Formats: sequence, structure tokens, C-alpha cells
Amino acid sequence: MLTKNSSLKTMFSGVDFSKYSSKTSDFVNEFSSRANQPGKFLNWVNLPQEQAKRLDDIYSLASKLKSQTGVEKLSVMGIGGSKHTVEHMLGINGLNINSDKIYFYSDVDSISFARFLEKLGNDVLSSSYMIASKSGSTFETKDGFLRIQKMLEDAYIAKGQSLEEAKKSAAKHFIAVTDKNAEKSELRRTSNENGWLGDLYIHDDVGGRFSAFDDHALFTLAFAGMSKEDMKTMLISAQEISSRSLSADLELNDALKEGIFWADAKLNGIEASVHQYMGSMFENTVYWHAQMQNESVKDTLKQIAKVPDAMHHSAEAHFNPANKLVFALTVPVDKGVCAENAEAYIGALTKSYESTGAFFKEYVETSKLGLTPEAAGAVTQLRAFATCYQEIVEAVMQNKALPEVLDSVLQPHVEFYKKNLKGGVVVPGRISG
Repeated sequence: MLTKNSSLKTMFSGVDFSKYSSKTSDFVNEFSSRANQPGKFLNWVNLPQEQAKRLDDIYSLASKLKSQTGVEKLSVMGIGGSKHTVEHMLGINGLNINSDKIYFYSDVDSISFARFLEKLGNDVLSSSYMIASKSGSTFETKDGFLRIQKMLEDAYIAKGQSLEEAKKSAAKHFIAVTDKNAEKSELRRTSNENGWLGDLYIHDDVGGRFSAFDDHALFTLAFAGMSKEDMKTMLISAQEISSRSLSADLELNDALKEGIFWADAKLNGIEASVHQYMGSMFENTVYWHAQMQNESVKDTLKQIAKVPDAMHHSAEAHFNPANKLVFALTVPVDKGVCAENAEAYIGALTKSYESTGAFFKEYVETSKLGLTPEAAGAVTQLRAFATCYQEIVEAVMQNKALPEVLDSVLQPHVEFYKKNLKGGVVVPGRISG
């Protein structure tokens, strides 16, 4: 029997859900008919329960990577979902707060590369490197990887190793997260040919922004110190959200209610919307959510920000009567020394938003330096489902046929700049100077 997730509580105002109750089964059927089917890019629906079976292997690989290099730092080299999902998961789980275990590089300019090396103390030997790319030929990721590989080899040669020895020593610093099939992935071929450690995968039909429970994120969480028990709890909670999100009972299906909330605004001519997250644990969540918004909903009119610091400079626009918006606010359940003032602040925002437009508020349970594992799993999976449900609700309510593969899970327009990048002007991985 399905029940509500106690780690997350959502309250809505300004939306008449009864207008949609007769269509609830239609919304869910549209989603469930595609879920976990090959080629539908909804393989993330049951990914949490599948990943729970692989935790021993993931934790073993994290331990082995540390032992074979003797270093405790991991640099994540990837862009988009390969980076933002990991940053989001570290933040909400209260890990890497001092930025001393996990580092990120996803740029292509010289200053950014120099700043990345500065974080490593200008010692590439001080870190291991997780290279994340589905195809293995992502321009930005490959550029950074090849530079680091060359620098590692040079560092070992400077220690007296031959070139062949240096290549083998450098290989111990790398682990690949890519397509399982070497025919599809240049990075998998590189990993196999150079004897890199183990096998981490980017699963088929799991788009980057939906991949918070894929190998790159779970491996990094394990490396950063998340307990296996907490990770299992997080995955179980995420899978419970999947079950509820495929329920036609609207009182259980918060993902569908959130999808209806955003769709209702669009159907009533309100283009702009706001989703704010309260607290430093969500600093990187806003980047991941912005990616979800831009790639899935495919418009740039939603403002996604962290409060309190974003509140004062956005209030002029939010509470200007000339601007019609809808609002959402995700807040932690505060049990600490700041609880009284935090609740007063949340109360002020709630009252202000409810009197300005349609509004929903999510309370998420906290523990120590972040969310509970249950809440981390729930809010992450909920965001993915709600994004897709927005597309479904808008189409069904307007009697528009949905495509065979939901638009919200595809990203065809990114090829526009990639085609220009392949014109021969820029060579991926070029080592300048």
C-alpha cells in the first residue's frame, strides 16, 4: 500500500486541482506507458532500485581508486548532468562542504584551467580523476582530460620513470563513467586500452539532468564519505517516489500535482515563474534545476535561485503588481538554533507569495549538515517526474497529441553549437603552448 513520504511535505495554494481530477488517469497512463521502455529516455524511473543492487561494486571501486594512488582527492571532469547532478547530490547530503575532497573542472579556457590546478596545489599527482562522458568524445571534457593526462605523465617522468612506466602510473589516477559499449564510446576504449580501474556506466536512456542516481553521482558520494547504508536509504526513498508518481491518486502523487501547478500557470497565460530554495545546501541545486528547466521545459522564463541572498534583489520584480508570476519555495525543516527566525522568514515569504499568485511550498527533512537520505532521494526524483508531467498535462488539457518520445527528455537543439564546433577551427584536446 502506497503512503506519503514523511521526509517531504508539499502544500499548494491558488490552484484548483479539481479541474484536473478527471484527467489524472490520462496523465499517469501517458507517463507509465513510456516508463523504462527502450528508446523513451525514461530509464531513470526505476534506476534507483537497480542501483541499490550495485552498491558493493561502487564502494569497492571507490576504495580501490584511493588505494592504488594513495590520494584522497577526486576531480570530476564532465559537463552538464555529469557535473551539476554531482554538485547537487553532494550539497544536499552535506558532503564536501570544505571543497577539500571533490573538485570539478568543466571549462576550456586557460584561466579556469590555471584556477583548477591552483586548487590542487599545482600538483596533478594529488588527485584522482573521474572522466564522465556518455560518448567519451565530449569536447569540453576531452580537452581537460587530455591536458591532465599529459601533465600526469610528465610528473612521473620527472620522478625518474620511463615514458612507458609513466603512462601506467598516470592510468592509475583515472576512472571512466561512460557508455558500457566500447563501440559507442571513445572513452570506454581509452579506459580498456590503458587499463583504467573498473567499470562505471552512464546507463542507456538516462539523460544527464535525470542522472542524479547514475554511477558518476553515486561513485562520487561514496568517495566523499557517504555511508553505504545512507546511500541505500536514499535510493529506496527515490524509488518510492517513482511508485507514487505512477499512481492515479492525486493525493499521493506530489510529482503530478507539481506538474499540474506549473502547467496550470502556462494554460492561464502566465509565462514567468519562480522556484526558490532556502539554505546553503541548495547552492548547487539551483544549477541542476536550471539545467532541468532549460533542457526539458525549454524556456528561460523560470527564475531559480537560492534565498535569502537572492530575495532582496528579486523582490522588486516578484511583488510588482505588473508582473504575473507563480511561485514555489523549497525549505528545510529547521530544528537548530536558528529555527525561530528561519520559520519567521519562511512565514513572511509564504504570506507574500500566497497573496501575489499561485504558490506551493516544500518542506524537506534535515539531518546534521544536509537533508536526510530519505529527503535527498525524494526531492531529487520528484523534480524529474514533475518536469515531465508538466509537458503531459499541458498537452492533454489542450487535446494535443504527445510525441512518441516526450520532448522534455530530449535535447535536439544542443546539436546546433556542436555542429559549429566540429568545423575544424577547434581541435578537441589540443595542448596549447
